[in-house]
Formats: sequence, C-alpha cells, structure tokens
Amino acid sequence: MSQSGQSPAVVAPHSLRWHGELAVAAAYVLYRSLSSTLRIHFEDTHGVMPELRKGPIIMAFWHNRLSLSLPVYRHFFPRVQPHRRAVALVSASKDGALLARLIDHHGLKTVRGSSSRRGSQALRELVSLIRRGYDVGITVDGPRGPKYEIKEGIVLLAQLTGLPVVPMSGHFHSKKIFGSWDAFQLPLPFARCDFCIGQPVRLPRESGPEEREAARLLIQERLREITTD
Repeated sequence: MSQSGQSPAVVAPHSLRWHGELAVAAAYVLYRSLSSTLRIHFEDTHGVMPELRKGPIIMAFWHNRLSLSLPVYRHFFPRVQPHRRAVALVSASKDGALLARLIDHHGLKTVRGSSSRRGSQALRELVSLIRRGYDVGITVDGPRGPKYEIKEGIVLLAQLTGLPVVPMSGHFHSKKIFGSWDAFQLPLPFARCDFCIGQPVRLPRESGPEEREAARLLIQERLREITTD
C-alpha cells in the first residue's frame, strides 16, 4: 500500500505502434517459412516427454535458442498431448513488445515482465495461468544476461507452484550467430537441429534461500550439459 492508502499502480508493459505490428507480421511470415524447412531431431534421454501428460511444466531455455523453442512447442508437444497450452514470459521493454507479438502470432500466450520491470506482477499472472493448466516457457538468462547464467525468477515460480523445471536446449548444425549480448543463433534454411530435453529439477514449497540457490545452480548445470555452441 502507498502512503495515501491506495494500492500501488499497475505497471503497464510497452506496446507496439502500427509500423511495429507490420514488422512483426513480416517477421512471422519469414520465420514460419524458415521453420518449415528445419530438420528437427529430438533427444529425450531422461524420458521426460511421457511425464508431460501428468500436468503443466516450466520450460527453461537460453535466450539465444528462442528461434528453436517456438516451432518445437507448437508442432511437437501437441503430439504428446493435444490442445496443450503455453505462456511465455517476455520482457516488458520496447524490444520485448516485438517478441511478445511474434509469440502471439504463433498462438501462444505471453506475460510481460522481468526482474527490473513488472516482476512481481508477472509472477502472479504466471501462477494464475499455471492453475488453469498452462505450461510456462522462460528464457532464463534474459532479457540482458549475462549469457548462460540463470536468474532467480524461475526458481521462485517453481517453488510457488510445485511444478518441475525442464531444461531444454538445441544445437544448430548450420546457423547465423548475431553480435548480441547472448550471441543469438538463427538456423539456416534446411538445417538439422538437435533439440535436447534435460533432467527436470523440482523444488519443495518450503525451501529456503540456500535450497533456492542450490536449485538455481542445478538448473543452470543441467541446461549447460545439453547445450553445444
């Protein structure tokens, strides 16, 4: 509560103008065309996929593998369980607005927020959607890095909900690497893409700071284990 006795104002995420919407629509068409040419090979050595039928999960991705996570979830997960729904956590920044609209075009829901903006609001929205049966996808080192270092948000979400965190990564056999902070990777047309699913991590609801930090490091370790640059 504020000093005036009123509840804190809700922080709104940045939105797009008309030219941004046009750019996203064009990017979606190009990206969908590219995705249709990819040769995706799945590696599930821990037998996680059958576990998906038991309920929602929290998917942990690296920021620079986002170009593989979207087509995988949209086209492969429904084979395991039809009508599966997902929500992605996206930064509330102006750059995040572009990504959020691109994800919307893929038929997935988005929640806007990060550790520096709308963090607590986003966490509450994610918990609400999980209770309605949504999976959650989080780029765990975003939105600004450091690269391959996990933030605490995914651990807090796992503790609040009791859901398993499932590490997911991929290796592109031919790709373009950009000069961004995360060295973002985009597969080239007709590239082979190895999509790897790591061993899940669970966190008891009664966990304290030490247990949360241990879980964060374990998720980070298991995600790095299935990541090849």
